[in-house]
This record gives sequence, C-alpha cells and structure tokens, in this order.
Amino acid sequence: MDTNWDSVLQFVTDPLEHEKESDRSALQIPTPPQSHDGSSAVDDLEEEQTLVSVSTTFFPGAQHMSIPPDIVLLSSDNVFFYVHSHILLAASENGFRGRITAPTTPTKEADSIASIPDNSTVLNIVLHAAYDMSCAHYSPPFPALISAVNRLHVYGISPKLRIAPSTPLFSLLLSHAPLFPIELYAVAASHDLYDLAVSTSSHLLSFSLATITDEMAEKIGPVYLKRLFFLHFGRSDALKRVLLPPPNPHAPTTVCDLTEQKKLTRAWALASAYLAWDARPDLSTCSMESALRPLAEHLTCEHCQQSLRDRIKNLVVQWATVKRTI
Repeated sequence: MDTNWDSVLQFVTDPLEHEKESDRSALQIPTPPQSHDGSSAVDDLEEEQTLVSVSTTFFPGAQHMSIPPDIVLLSSDNVFFYVHSHILLAASENGFRGRITAPTTPTKEADSIASIPDNSTVLNIVLHAAYDMSCAHYSPPFPALISAVNRLHVYGISPKLRIAPSTPLFSLLLSHAPLFPIELYAVAASHDLYDLAVSTSSHLLSFSLATITDEMAEKIGPVYLKRLFFLHFGRSDALKRVLLPPPNPHAPTTVCDLTEQKKLTRAWALASAYLAWDARPDLSTCSMESALRPLAEHLTCEHCQQSLRDRIKNLVVQWATVKRTI
C-alpha cells in the first residue's frame, strides 16, 4: 500500500499553547521512511517526524509589515520568532543585546537566526512591546510580565517609552493592580514609571505598610517608598481633620436650647473619635455614614437631625476629595 505523503504533512497544536505559556504554533514535518509496506511505514513515520515550534504572532507569513521578516529569534525553549530587524533596532539602543547588527536586505525568507537566553513567554512580551502591539489576548501570567519588564533594558528597550499610559503594555500591567498592587508598584518604582506607580498606588490604600520587607523596600527605593508612606499618613491626617468639627448648632427653640444641643456635639465627638482611632487610608464613605447616621436615632429635635444630616453629607464630600494616589 502506497502512503499519501501529502496528507501526512499537517499543523498540530503545541500543548503549551493551551496553557498560554507562550505565543506559538507547531509544525510537524515528517521524514518519509525507506519502507512502503503498510503499517511499518506509518510506524517509521511517527518515529522520524520532527517538531518545530513557531510563534503564532511572529511567524513567516505574518502581515505586520509590508516586507517579510529578515531575522529569526530562537528562545531558550526552542520557539522560533520571525521578526524585522529594523523594528527591533529602532526600539533598541544596543542592537537587541548585540544580537542584531544592521537590517538585512528583505528576502522571501529570514536567513539569520539569533539565540535569545529568555523563554518564549518572556520573549513574546518583549517583542510585542517592541512592535507596540498588545499581547493581552494571550493572558500572560503576572510573573512573566514582570520578568519581561525587567528584561527590557537588557535588550536596550526603554521601559519609560514602552510602558507609557497610551501603550498596550501599560494597560495590561495596570489590569493586574487589584491583585498584585505592591509587586506592580515596586516594579514601576524600580524603573521610575511614575504614571504606572500613581495609578497603582490607589490600590495600596488598604495595604499594611508594616508588611513591607527589606528586599521590597530596597526594590521600591527611597523616593517612591516615601511617597507611599506620605500617601497613607496624609490620608489618615486628613480624615482626622474632616471628622473634627461637630454639626453646626441651630438657633435655640423652646424644645431645644444650647444645652440640649450639646448632646449631639458629645455624641459626634465619641463617634468621630472611634473612626479617627482606627483612621485607615482606605476608609469608605459607606463606613463613615454607617457609623454616624445612627446618632439621629437619639435626637428628638428636627433641627438637630437636619444639622446632623448636613454635617454627614459635607463630611462625605470632603473625604471623597482627599487625594487617593501618590
């Protein structure tokens, strides 16, 4: 029985693609066996086939540019990335760590291969940043994103230029701020990515400063560490300031004179002292209202009740305007 070799050549899916560890596809290129006698030919085919992993974004036929790629990057886990040397040279200040010297003449196929010491997941993120493309659809894990950011300068790529507010990588990193606020803040601080640090700092209002390790403090650095501490202390002080003034007294009436109104003042002082004692930077306006509104239940004077409502409303507005970022 003759084997139809045209039907044997096929694309298969790399198992790593399902785990989204890298941006890749796999091509199986079988080598025809010497024998053509039925099942033995198929067995030889399975033994002699080779597996080549190629990026599903940076592959030979990708239409990122009007010209074909002229260089191939091979990651440490043997994934091929077909890229344009002039794009990488424009993004890099050191020739992509010296792997690229000058743009070659465009041909139908890339004829130069450069080995890269990073794995395909990290390299994929770096290349997307160099091309100013989003890799969010691959959902790279947060540790891989951080590794890629830390490797940008190794390849001569400026983190400040590639992680600006208008860039895809900035948006992707910021999407992890709710789950990894201190880690993202530390990375932003270590590369002086001010806009990213500012946007991340609002997620650190509930973070306990006492849990910052020496290693983390060293990575953040004195400038951004001071800004984070001042954010916490500043909001705590602001909370005490806006809580201090009691509700405004009203004109004495036959049922509520100044002496009677002092009950509201004392009740406000006790309730505000309770909030100020544990003045957390992330105190919500709902928690404020929940602690202060019950004071109205003990007031019989309608004027005092209205004064209390006005004071709480004013307090909520004041607290909402207190700066929430570094």
